[in-house]
Amino acid sequence: MGAWAIAVHGGAGVDPNLPKERQEEAKRLLTRCLDIGISALRSNLPAIDVVELVVRELETDPLFNSARGSALTEKGTVEMEASIMDGPKRRCGAVSGLTTVKNPVSLARLVMEKSPHSYLAFSGAEEFAKKQGVEMVDNEYFITEDNVGMLKLAKEANSILFDYRIPAVGTCGAGAAMDSPLQMNGLPISVYAPETVGCVVVDKQGRCAAATSTGGLMNKMSGRIGDSPLIGSGTYASELCGVSCTGEGEAIIRSTLAREVSAVMEYKGLNLHEAVDYVIKNRLDEGKAGLIAVSKDGEVACGFNTTGMFRGCATEDGFMEVGVW
Repeated sequence: MGAWAIAVHGGAGVDPNLPKERQEEAKRLLTRCLDIGISALRSNLPAIDVVELVVRELETDPLFNSARGSALTEKGTVEMEASIMDGPKRRCGAVSGLTTVKNPVSLARLVMEKSPHSYLAFSGAEEFAKKQGVEMVDNEYFITEDNVGMLKLAKEANSILFDYRIPAVGTCGAGAAMDSPLQMNGLPISVYAPETVGCVVVDKQGRCAAATSTGGLMNKMSGRIGDSPLIGSGTYASELCGVSCTGEGEAIIRSTLAREVSAVMEYKGLNLHEAVDYVIKNRLDEGKAGLIAVSKDGEVACGFNTTGMFRGCATEDGFMEVGVW
């Protein structure tokens, strides 16, 4: 019997001027999710059950960018995506383009367990959800007043907003950010700070699992798919580790970031902390991203090259930490 460990994230790339109240609100949510996961692990739930349980909690709360509270497309609608992976046999499931499924991560798991496929998207995923009897709601359920306002600002700036809750006035506004624009696939973007959610867990049996869920980018093109549902990019789990990524999706996709952590552990013989540090420093090129990870030995690690990352982690020996910067 080994030792369990868990980590959660609410997105990498945090506005340096984020109000203190918002920081504390995020910390409270991350702490609540850790407590849920810890309780489940103490009850001997397998890792795959725990990551789904925790991500469902994150999806239900509108604070971060997943399910309820998702970023809006250029059309003002929500298109959600998620993935989940079970390390022992590398089973996985992923979904994209969801508009009415209340908890995308649970549909991703059903794709893994109840379909012959690994990935379903758009109308096919919605039809599968209906057949599986999952809870479905109107698209309006996912849309918040804050996001409607931020989409308006994004359209006025003719840009993609990564952190759709950064005020568009003063030094934090979209217009100000465009004075020295960051790049995504060679094109300027205004503000960098996505808030994807994810969870990684290793249970007492040494089984690793990972899950990631997001609404994507504010003012994104309809049909855009990011890294979160892509196995090996935004999510990966093997017999060695479980990884969930967040950040500039296009950069994470190019680097197959989540898989790289497992690969350098396997082929370079690095431990978890060394592997996370290596891929953040050497695999993102000019991209901005972060990740959380656990190993089969009960280690937990996080890494990011952004200003900050909403994150929390805990281990069986009593260690627990929640942070932003």
